[in-house]
Amino acid sequence: MNTTLAPLRTWSRRRWALAAASGLVIAFLVALPTAVIPNPIFGRAIEVTWWSYPVVVITGILGGLLVATYLREGPAPEVDAPEAGSDRASKLGAAGTLISFFAVGCPVCNKLVLIALGATGAVTWFAPLQPILALLSVVLMIIALRIRLRNETSCQIA
Repeated sequence: MNTTLAPLRTWSRRRWALAAASGLVIAFLVALPTAVIPNPIFGRAIEVTWWSYPVVVITGILGGLLVATYLREGPAPEVDAPEAGSDRASKLGAAGTLISFFAVGCPVCNKLVLIALGATGAVTWFAPLQPILALLSVVLMIIALRIRLRNETSCQIA
């Protein structure tokens, strides 16, 4: 197994449960307002792209794993020293999740895009960028998870 993913083998059931629950919540928080999952509250003017579904699933999985890395297991440390890279990982994970929201959303339903580019610009300029945004979001979340998992097995210098 990859050494980056090795800490996952030591996770408790409690941590895996948190990863599963938070992953589902994150996936629904991305998929419902973007109408990737059809619902009566939100709608789309443009059909959902085929790649939006895997992006939502991957965002949920990575987001759930990221949230679970913040669950402390074992005894609390004596000193509340911030973990190395924790702040950076938090920012990357949050950015990745937010970018995935824009990546799978309807380009002409997004008010920010409409204000900046207009309806024609949203379809002409923003829609073709959405797969790139999706890839960027997944990469950012993978980097954040890698930082968090690496810090789980690292030892702080006293």
